[in-house]
Amino acid sequence: MAAQQLADTRRAALRPRPYVASNRTLLGIFCSFILCAGLAFAFWLPSRSLVHDLRSSGSNAAAVVIAIDNKPKYVKIRFLTGTASGTEVKLSDYAGMYPDVANGDSMLVTYKPNDPSRVLSKSWVSAPPANLPAYGMSAGAGFFLVGTIVAVLRRRWVLRNWPSDPAATDSAGPERPGPPDKTVSLTKP
Repeated sequence: MAAQQLADTRRAALRPRPYVASNRTLLGIFCSFILCAGLAFAFWLPSRSLVHDLRSSGSNAAAVVIAIDNKPKYVKIRFLTGTASGTEVKLSDYAGMYPDVANGDSMLVTYKPNDPSRVLSKSWVSAPPANLPAYGMSAGAGFFLVGTIVAVLRRRWVLRNWPSDPAATDSAGPERPGPPDKTVSLTKP
């Protein structure tokens, strides 16, 4: 029994330690989380604040689409009713999206009376569409946050449960008593 335990301890000492993530790797994963979280907020905040502003102090009006490009990069409308009647403005985008309309279509919009350029389709103010870029960046941020936590916990577990590598220890060792070693000449005599 004692021989078996001795063999097990020797075998465990010879077993190589698994890869341990370096501090630079952990910092890189954490910075990826910070980047994704920042992009998620950058995609989410402007569209959400526009909807909140229009819900709190917006006015409803009828409008007609007067110009649209095929990308669409803009949708230009003219107000038919309300305090901004006759004003032509570009429709605000929501998360880079515009409503599916054609030139000459009429639509209900919600706008800010003191700033008619902040205008959005009424249906998008009451029920905003899915903000896919923000959702994707939020998922990426969650992935990198979980990856950071798992990597840190695994690193702590490996460093705690495996003996240190003999190559990583100090190779000089303790000083030996006695005469100093002879120096070896590296040239031929």
